[in-house]
Amino acid sequence: SGASASLALRLGVPVKAALTESEAAFCEALATSVFFIEKDKFRRAFSPRMGVGRAMAQKVWFITGCSSGFGRELALAALNHGDNVVATARNPEDLSGLVAQFPETCHAMAFDVTDFSNSASLFQKAVGAFGRVDVLVNNAGYGLIGSIEESSQEQIERNFAVNFFGPLELIRVALPHFRAQKGGHVVNMSAAAAISNYAGFGIYGAAKSALESLSEALALEGRSFGLNVTLVQPGPFRTDFIARSLDKVEGEISEYVGTAGKFGKLIESIDGRQPGDPARAAQSILQAVAAERPPLRLVLGKYAIEKSRRDRDKREAELAEWEHAGISADGPYL
Repeated sequence: SGASASLALRLGVPVKAALTESEAAFCEALATSVFFIEKDKFRRAFSPRMGVGRAMAQKVWFITGCSSGFGRELALAALNHGDNVVATARNPEDLSGLVAQFPETCHAMAFDVTDFSNSASLFQKAVGAFGRVDVLVNNAGYGLIGSIEESSQEQIERNFAVNFFGPLELIRVALPHFRAQKGGHVVNMSAAAAISNYAGFGIYGAAKSALESLSEALALEGRSFGLNVTLVQPGPFRTDFIARSLDKVEGEISEYVGTAGKFGKLIESIDGRQPGDPARAAQSILQAVAAERPPLRLVLGKYAIEKSRRDRDKREAELAEWEHAGISADGPYL
C-alpha cells in the first residue's frame, strides 16, 4: 500500500514498485517498535525521577561566584552535562581552568556583584556569548560573624550589597530577557541562617532572609511568563566559605562572648569537616532545574532538612499557644 511504501522509505527499506504483504507487515511492525522505543527514550529523558536527562535541550547558565565552592561545582556539573555556562568571578584568572577544560561551552567574565552600574552591560554580554540565558544563578556570597551591635556600618552595607542588592540588580536586568523568551529560571543561593538565624549571624542571615522574601514575590510575579524561581538552602558544606568569604567584626563586647562569640568559634572549628559535599549539591540543583515543577525551596543536607522541620514545629507550637491573643485582635466587622 502507499502508506506501507511511505513507512519503508522513512525506515530506509528499499521499495520496489509494490510491497508484498509480508514486506508491508514487516514495515508496520518495525515502525511500531521504533515508535515505542523512541517514546520510552523521551519519557526517560524528561522524567524528573530519572534525574537530569541527557536528551533535554541544552541550557545556558549564568553563574556568579565561580572561583570556588558551590559556584565552581555547579559550573562543572552543568558543563559536564553538556550545557553552556557563563561563569563570573572578581578575578577571571580563577576561571582559566574551567575555560581550558571546556573552551567551546564555558565563557568567563570578570564581575563584582557590588558594581551595580555594570550589571546590565555584563548581562547583555552574557546573552551575547551563547545567544540567550536560561538560568541565572546568584551564588556569590559573603558572610559576617559578630553580634549586631559589634558590626560596623561599612560591614553591614557590604554584606547586604553582596547578598541582597547585587542579586536584586541582576534579577532586574535579567527579567526583560526572560519575559521576551517566555521563560527562564532564577536560582538564588540562600543559607541555613534564613531558615532560622543564629547569634552572631544577624547581619548575614538578615540579608539572606531579604533575598528569600524577594524570591517569593518574584516567583508569583514571574508565573505569567513562565519564570521559575528556586531558593537553595544549604547546611554546612565543605566549601572554602569559612576560609575565604567570612568577614569578622573588630573588637569584642564581653556581653556577647557567650552568644555571638561562641558561634564564631564553632564555625571556625568545623571548617573542613562539614558533612555536605558541594559536588553532590550541584547535582541536586541540576535536578531541581530540570524538573517539570521545580521547588521554590531546595533544602540541601540532613542538617538543614532537620533544622527546617524543627523550625516549622516551633512556629506551629508558638502559633497555637498565642492563637487566642492573635484572634482577639480582630475587631467587629463593619
